[in-house]
Amino acid sequence: MIRRTETQCLLAVVLLLGACGGEEETASEPLIRAVRYVRVAADDGGRERTFSGAVRAGNQTRLSFQVNGRVNALNIRVGQTVEEGATVASVDGTDYELQLQEARANAGQARAQARSAAATYDRIRALYANQNASRQDLDNARAQRDSAQASSAAAGQSIRRLQRQLEYATLTAPAAGTVSEVLIENNEVVSAGQTVATLQVGEQLEVAVDLPESYVNRIERGTEATIRVDAVEQAITATVYEVGVPPQGSTVFPITLRVPEEGVEGLRAGMAADVVFSFEATEEESAGFELPLSAVGEDREGRFVYIVEGEGETAAVRRRSVEVAGVTGDALRVTDGVTDGERVVTAGVSRISDGLEVRVPPLEGEAAPEAAEGQDADETDENGESE
Repeated sequence: MIRRTETQCLLAVVLLLGACGGEEETASEPLIRAVRYVRVAADDGGRERTFSGAVRAGNQTRLSFQVNGRVNALNIRVGQTVEEGATVASVDGTDYELQLQEARANAGQARAQARSAAATYDRIRALYANQNASRQDLDNARAQRDSAQASSAAAGQSIRRLQRQLEYATLTAPAAGTVSEVLIENNEVVSAGQTVATLQVGEQLEVAVDLPESYVNRIERGTEATIRVDAVEQAITATVYEVGVPPQGSTVFPITLRVPEEGVEGLRAGMAADVVFSFEATEEESAGFELPLSAVGEDREGRFVYIVEGEGETAAVRRRSVEVAGVTGDALRVTDGVTDGERVVTAGVSRISDGLEVRVPPLEGEAAPEAAEGQDADETDENGESE
């Protein structure tokens, strides 16, 4: 009985100490997480907008045969430089050669008939002068002579046409340039007018870009833009040369910009380019403030943001409803609910609540607020919250 009582006492002491330790752990201070935020600032709504484009030659020539045929020689490849008059490709011209031989034979026969008709006419005309032939005989002889001469001329034209077709069986470069595209293969049957290759001619470079209809009315011929290409270190100033018409069923407008011919080293046709336009603000865009997309949340009650109250190192966040006018690039234009100078949380909006106390690290360029005595800074995770 004595040993059992001692054991029970020891167990009670252990449980009591464990309970005291739990109370001390529960009483420790809660972790205050840091948030990312931006300070609201009024602007004129003017923004730079970036669109993806491509560098191309200012003069592009689509090469095609003027006759049908099977390709029996293809002498080019993408990226190859060709000289003016160089043979690009050829099609089998055997059929045109046979037709040309036949036309030459027909032309010889037509010339012989023309000579015979001319001699007959001269003989009938002499007989008519001596009153040994009628007027009708003379007229018939003249008609036969004229018809034979016309047939001979037609045969000659047929020969020249077939000679041209035989020449068309060989496709040559109209000017010196670089092959940017080849669309056929050897032994492929092609049609007259079918594009077989694209040749970039000249040193003048252009940048082609597509603009949505909401921006196309803000630019015109002569508008300047900045071109950025990864392979070229310097920013390039280009000028809008042409504002095109969108193809049927499309809502984007093709825009062509001309690049200066001098002073751009390393720029080549085919490179990807970012085209940056600076647009003046419209009246609607000038109203309100721009906030990152991640700063605005939405639930059953509508759209909202969290405002950081106070200027200390720690502060409470307050939910506030906002009105959004629209999206501009990667931001939302808020027209009601925030004021100039307020701080708006931009990360982790879905994981904070109204009245939550947070740590507010200083923004770049702003002085750090005075820290509470004994409080250490925490590292923040990728969502703007401390670990």
